[in-house]
Amino acid sequence: MRGLTLILNGNSNNFTTSFYPRIHLEREIKYEAALLSIDMYNSIPNITNENNDFTYSTDCGKTYQTIKLDTGCYELQAINDEISRQMIVNDDYNKETNESYINITANLSKQKSVIEISHKDYMIDFNKENSIGSTLGFNKDLVIFGYHESQNIVDIMKINSILLAIDIISGGYLNGVQHPIIYSFFPDVGPGRKIIERPNPSLSYHPVNRLSIDRITVKIIDQNYTPIDIRGETVTIKLVIREVIDMKETIKRAIKELKIENIL
Repeated sequence: MRGLTLILNGNSNNFTTSFYPRIHLEREIKYEAALLSIDMYNSIPNITNENNDFTYSTDCGKTYQTIKLDTGCYELQAINDEISRQMIVNDDYNKETNESYINITANLSKQKSVIEISHKDYMIDFNKENSIGSTLGFNKDLVIFGYHESQNIVDIMKINSILLAIDIISGGYLNGVQHPIIYSFFPDVGPGRKIIERPNPSLSYHPVNRLSIDRITVKIIDQNYTPIDIRGETVTIKLVIREVIDMKETIKRAIKELKIENIL
């Protein structure tokens, strides 16, 4: 076998593909594997039940209401739109302009968020458990009437890298611990868009750790080896397995074949 291409499909961050009949590799030959491509959707949620609460007051802090955003993959504008929508449902908006008294935008040059509160009685409390404040770059504090820029950079994406672990390979390490990591990348598309990842400029090969393959398990994790929630979307992974090119062994085999044929 000179080369073999495998296509694996799954709908979770940990799935196994079985092969029947199983794949048998030759014992006297070394093999290596590389990722050819991965196709999936960028539906990885950045808003979950750990950071989806937006607590605000319309009476200078006497009473508060909490808006909960559904788990999902949000850009900053989408967060603002959903908060505004729910505040309108709560009848907490400017009836003359039909606009929200609280507006969240981005300062792109500083990678920070900006909150403008246009009613003197409105305020936001980010000092709550599961608050969205840290995601927007704000400290645990009250935000009152006026213009406010976040103290920190927006933490809209918790994931720095998407890593693929394939259990048929060896030689990978993550944070100093050996794991079968075959590839890592970061999406170059926005939330909800198709990720079409191709290794560039060249493939990175890793030793195959078995001679008989009846199943392959794939794990999709982040930089901390935490499983990534792909929310049931289909992921398609294409692998290639090939013989390790060993020039010495190739020459030896060629000489052996020539001797058998009485050419040498």
